[in-house]
Amino acid sequence: MTKVEHTLKFVTEFDETHPVAQQALSIPHSDLVAMLEGLLKDLVVPALGPVLDEINARGTYAILKVAE
Repeated sequence: MTKVEHTLKFVTEFDETHPVAQQALSIPHSDLVAMLEGLLKDLVVPALGPVLDEINARGTYAILKVAE
C-alpha cells in the first residue's frame, strides 16, 4: 500500500495578560510546541476515531489514518 503523508496545522493563541499564558510562554519555544502537540494528540486523536471509522467505512481504495 502506498502512503501519502500530509499535515494539518494548528495554532494556539495565548492571551499574554493571563498569568497561566505568561507561564506557558516562558517555556522555551520548542518545548512549548512539543507540549502543545502532545496535548493535541491526547485530546483530539481519540475524538477523531469515530469520525475516521465513519469516513473509512465506505473506503474501497483509500483509508484515512492518524500517523504516530
